[in-house]
Amino acid sequence: MKTRLWLLAGATLAMALATGCKPKGAQSALSGDAASKVYVAPGQHDEFYNIVSGGFNGQMSVVGLPSGRVFKAILPVFSVHPENGWGFSEETKPMLNTSHGFVPWDDLHHIAISTTNAEHDARWAFGNANNTPRIARVDLTTFKTVEIIEIPNSGGNHSSPFITENTEYVVAGTRFSVPTGDDASRDVPIDTYKENFKGTISFISVDKDHGDMEIAFQLEAPPFNFDLARAGKKKSHGWFFFSTYNTEMAHTLLEVNASQKDKDFIMAVNWKKAEEYIKQGKGKKVKAKYAHNKWDEDTHMATSVIKEEVLSLDPRELKDIIYFIPCPKSPHGTDTDPTGEYIVGSGKLAAIIPVFSFTKMLQAIENQDFEGSVDGMPVLRYESVLHGEVEKPGLGPLHTEFDGRGNAYTSFFVSSEVVKWNIETLQVLDRVPTFYSVGHLMIPGGPTGKPHGKYLVAYNKISKDRYLPTGPELAHTAQLYDISGDKMQLLLDFPTVGEPHYAEAFPASLIKDKQVKFFPLEKNKHPRAAKGINDARVERDGNKVHIYMTTIRSNFRPDNIEGIRVGDEVYFHVTNLEQDWDVPHGFAVKGANTAELLVMPGETATLRWDPDRVGVFPFYCTDFCSALHQEMQGYIRVSPAGSNVPLKYSTGLTE
Repeated sequence: MKTRLWLLAGATLAMALATGCKPKGAQSALSGDAASKVYVAPGQHDEFYNIVSGGFNGQMSVVGLPSGRVFKAILPVFSVHPENGWGFSEETKPMLNTSHGFVPWDDLHHIAISTTNAEHDARWAFGNANNTPRIARVDLTTFKTVEIIEIPNSGGNHSSPFITENTEYVVAGTRFSVPTGDDASRDVPIDTYKENFKGTISFISVDKDHGDMEIAFQLEAPPFNFDLARAGKKKSHGWFFFSTYNTEMAHTLLEVNASQKDKDFIMAVNWKKAEEYIKQGKGKKVKAKYAHNKWDEDTHMATSVIKEEVLSLDPRELKDIIYFIPCPKSPHGTDTDPTGEYIVGSGKLAAIIPVFSFTKMLQAIENQDFEGSVDGMPVLRYESVLHGEVEKPGLGPLHTEFDGRGNAYTSFFVSSEVVKWNIETLQVLDRVPTFYSVGHLMIPGGPTGKPHGKYLVAYNKISKDRYLPTGPELAHTAQLYDISGDKMQLLLDFPTVGEPHYAEAFPASLIKDKQVKFFPLEKNKHPRAAKGINDARVERDGNKVHIYMTTIRSNFRPDNIEGIRVGDEVYFHVTNLEQDWDVPHGFAVKGANTAELLVMPGETATLRWDPDRVGVFPFYCTDFCSALHQEMQGYIRVSPAGSNVPLKYSTGLTE
């Protein structure tokens, strides 16, 4: 029997070799050199950094391509992170301050990497907070969030952060139109939506040298829902394009009531014209309470300032800022090609993909070729601005990326596929399945004027059978495709962190040699830094106790502390004295109801600890630092409230 089975297997293999049998469908990832294309040998580096949104976890992750390896599972942004004390340490708490108080979570959907001349310069990564509208800026030399600015007059910050070609502005559109200005604090009935609600578009300036953000101005807009956007580039530099839905201006059961019209709009914004009006002194200051939070790398501390007004422009009065392009139907993505000539609309409920011409748009504006208006703002004639339509591309188009070779790639949520098509001819060239229900796509450099058309990553929402199950919540999948040839080839599946929406990738060569390795101790201006073991001490100020602690392989100083009382506020100010790249130190104390600290070399961080009972509590280093890591520990003794136990501590210098 065994002999017959071996003969049958051998005959099957011989037939396969003779006929050139190849795996089909998803199995193509196992054929040819797919594995070798994603293999990064030990000690070698990935070609691209990929910064990926975390969706409902409020964070980012950092992934290497083509390997799919996760370098940072969590890059703290809008959500507290107990691994390193983000949002728990006294220094980082102000970063999560808002006009609503301390908000320790948000919904981060989209990434934007800074650009110069429409090409990635990879100085900063920007991310949006969808729930409590905010924009964050991450410094890509430290991979640390260094600034968060709240956006007033906005309800849902989905249409952000999108940047102009020289990162002059980060731009954000409101998802949920809301009462704004003085109406924001009035008791406004929801059924007065059309009369009293507004959309807003916020232009946030970015300092070209340091990245510091300020809300430069806001544009009032009709009470539509703004979904996604892209800046114009090159020939269309100076313009911005926003997808809108709910042009019906419904406020209930939007699934039905916001899907009535055959066409919604792409809103084209001439932000250069808005700048001209501002220079002329136009616009008005309106009340708007919002927080602006900044990290200071010298003091290793964050500050939060509440601001009270913004400059607002009303395009109904200041003409030539906004024009509407009809777009079928409930558009999600609005994407501009690398030349800046073509604007692609992706209507979720449309059977075609419309492609608009920037040149034709300018001609239509000059000729006043309008088919109506919205609140006095012109609606351009669809046929006059249309380059053409991609016919029968798929079901549920969402988002388009570009390879820099004249081709576009669009994700289709309903038909679970990626479709490649030519921008000029509008002909479909290839299609591949995804597994399953793809949302955003990412090509390294895809939204810029210089895409790196080598790989495409599909971010899929539902992955019913790709991985071992881990409970009722399904894993989300990133699928890597080779797009260097005529046909797309699936190379790799890898699970993602959180629920990714958008991501952006850029060549690792842009930043890998610019990474901060440690913080020079002599530049540490933290007001409670202990820059040497001689500075280690404990001081009492009423019921506040400040512990000036140093860490170095492999000890804490002080390491035994007595004279603490129940009801005290105890502040551990921990300074890492190391000046080598590979020696961060951790700090954790039993009974802390916040988090630990991870303190980088040369850095100071503070953990507040509120002792609520009598006892002796150990503390220790949580980050493996040396062969004697286990010996890196200490004790803090807590006595009853009102006791007269003297303050005493051991530093190893005096006993």
